[in-house]
Amino acid sequence: MDLTPLDIRKKKEDLRRSVRGYDVSQVDAFLDLVAERMEKLVRIEVRLSEQVDLLREQLTAFQERERALNEALVTAQELREEARAQAEKAADLRIREAEQTADDVTRQAQAAVDSSRQALRQLRLRRAGFLRALRGTLERFLDEVGEEELELKAEESDLDEISPSGEKPGDEAPEE
Repeated sequence: MDLTPLDIRKKKEDLRRSVRGYDVSQVDAFLDLVAERMEKLVRIEVRLSEQVDLLREQLTAFQERERALNEALVTAQELREEARAQAEKAADLRIREAEQTADDVTRQAQAAVDSSRQALRQLRLRRAGFLRALRGTLERFLDEVGEEELELKAEESDLDEISPSGEKPGDEAPEE
């Protein structure tokens, strides 16, 4: 499935909103960040693809030159061997340079992909840590709310024990 930055941006409208769901602004911000990073990667991929196409065209041009040189050198036997050797050396050097350049571009692209993957892993780890911290905070709040409820129940039971005259059962009025 191809996923484009536009698909990510449109996903904001497709996701259902719920009361207990994720924070909409955080999800929107994260989707924007993902879309921006994806756009950057797409631009890099396009640029690298164009560079590879250019290198292929250069390689084709070099190969066509080699063929033309070989055909022209057939007419002159003595010059043919010398010119052919030179043309082969030049073509081999250019091919090696083109291959080296293509290898360099491929390595750079792979390094960029690896870097992006590492950044994504780091973001996922941060997210998991944040969610653990949030869960801990929510659990502490729930514990505090539970304690408050117990205290309120205890206070209510103390109030129930007080008689309408304001005395607790078992308290006796002083004799006069």
